[in-house]
Amino acid sequence: MTEILLLLAGLLGGAVNSLAGGGSFIVFPALLFSGVPPVLASASNTYAALPGYVSGTAGYWSAMAAHKHKLIVYGLISAVFGYIGAELLLVVSDQQFAMVVPWLMAFAVAMFAFGNQINSAVRARGGGRAGMQALGAVLILALLAAVSVYGGFFNAGLGILLLAFLAMAGMTDIHAMNGLKLFISSIIALVAVVRFAFNGTIDWYHGSIALVGVTVGGYVAARLAQRIPTLWIRWGVIVYGVVMTLYFFWTAYGV
Repeated sequence: MTEILLLLAGLLGGAVNSLAGGGSFIVFPALLFSGVPPVLASASNTYAALPGYVSGTAGYWSAMAAHKHKLIVYGLISAVFGYIGAELLLVVSDQQFAMVVPWLMAFAVAMFAFGNQINSAVRARGGGRAGMQALGAVLILALLAAVSVYGGFFNAGLGILLLAFLAMAGMTDIHAMNGLKLFISSIIALVAVVRFAFNGTIDWYHGSIALVGVTVGGYVAARLAQRIPTLWIRWGVIVYGVVMTLYFFWTAYGV
């Protein structure tokens, strides 16, 4: 039953990761339920998500064509700061981080819902001046660095934070955003998994079962997503994010 639970959780989690982000909220609890200790469960969850991120990126590759010039810069920032986040996981307890998660989720959902309006307001106030545009670009990359640290530390919720970042960066095509989200997630997860592997912080058996489900679910959902109206996916992300935010407030603070 444990293996079946992890496989099903992986399938559903991989699909959610591709469509909206947040699939780790399904896989991570399943690992805990299977008896994996919290720190190992968090690291193993990142390991299980990695192939799903890669396969999902492949599924969205054509939708990302107009944004391929961003991959090198985004990839380098994600790798460096994702590694920093992985280092933090090895020294900070899950209990401490659990108190911060709901606030990060609330911020992420707000940024995704209103990111385009905020970005437009910033550009309007800048009046097209090169100095303001340069400052905005630096701040956007700093936000990516912060999100990458988060992703290396605690994978759950990374997709929603990345969608918020991409909305702040001025993107509106949800399919291209999902592709870039999965690409960045792949880089962060890769460096984190390498670090966790060297530290012996991955439950390879249980993590590998979830990994199979996540990989299949992520690729299939990415292929089918092209047939789903953009507005449906966007509202799905917002509703899902609000529900997850309320859940984490309830578990962390009992409210």
